[in-house]
Amino acid sequence: MQFDALFTTYKNMVYNLALQYVQNVEDAEEITQDVFVAIHHSLNTFKQNAEMSTWIYRIAINKSLDFLKAKKRKKRFGFIVSIFENQETMQAHSFNHPGIELEQKQAVQLIFSALNKLNDQQKTALILSKIEQKSQKEVAEIMNLTPKAVESLIVRAKNNVFKNLNNKEGL
Repeated sequence: MQFDALFTTYKNMVYNLALQYVQNVEDAEEITQDVFVAIHHSLNTFKQNAEMSTWIYRIAINKSLDFLKAKKRKKRFGFIVSIFENQETMQAHSFNHPGIELEQKQAVQLIFSALNKLNDQQKTALILSKIEQKSQKEVAEIMNLTPKAVESLIVRAKNNVFKNLNNKEGL
């Protein structure tokens, strides 16, 4: 498949997946661009052991997780610099997710906040199964796990999200 056709076919999928991880339009666009740069550079090494969409999902997940890790490092570095410079440089995370009504924004922000506290595997399994609506078998293939392992991750992720939400509400 030609790169142009790949981009046209998968750009929305990649963008939406990245958006679920970062909840910010500009960051999701940056990740989408990074994903397609990576695809372009490694398209000739794709061995077709898996479906093209599975391969692209894996790249998008890895780029999204790498982006979040880099962002955490920057925040930590900014905090350390502020201690030594005695300046306030930390900023609250802005929530910028399109398509959410103003009155729902706070509730959705709480849910994404709880989702962001999950470990990477639980977060990925929950995003793929509940938000991207992939079957357990598809999630297992994308994450390179067994369907039973995915089921376990989803159950633990849901429990942790509910626990985080209940702690926020003081229940």
